[in-house]
Amino acid sequence: MKWSLRMVAAQRDLWRPTQVLAAFQQVGFNPSLSKVAALWNGKPVTVRLDDLDKICAALDCTVADLLQAEPLAGAQGTSETGQRASGAEAPPTSGAVRPVPRSRRTGRPRSLPPN
Repeated sequence: MKWSLRMVAAQRDLWRPTQVLAAFQQVGFNPSLSKVAALWNGKPVTVRLDDLDKICAALDCTVADLLQAEPLAGAQGTSETGQRASGAEAPPTSGAVRPVPRSRRTGRPRSLPPN
């Protein structure tokens, strides 16, 4: 899953990471500007659950509003080794997307996540 902080912030008319930082500080969440910029750009950042609640309070949203499903690996046009996530016999029809492990740079595929 990816963060879509930029989309949620735009709905509150916040167009820059510094404006988002000011909104976070109003609810008592004081991250560094670099962490806010990483969230803004959708880069992986570690956030505590308490802080996630503060982010949602500052942006007046839910956690589900912040998460955005990543595209399926096969949809990018690259050929995969034919691996699917555990329990996924057929492509999902309901729109739900299951995570698929990325391959390592060494060429060996990563193991599947535990169920």
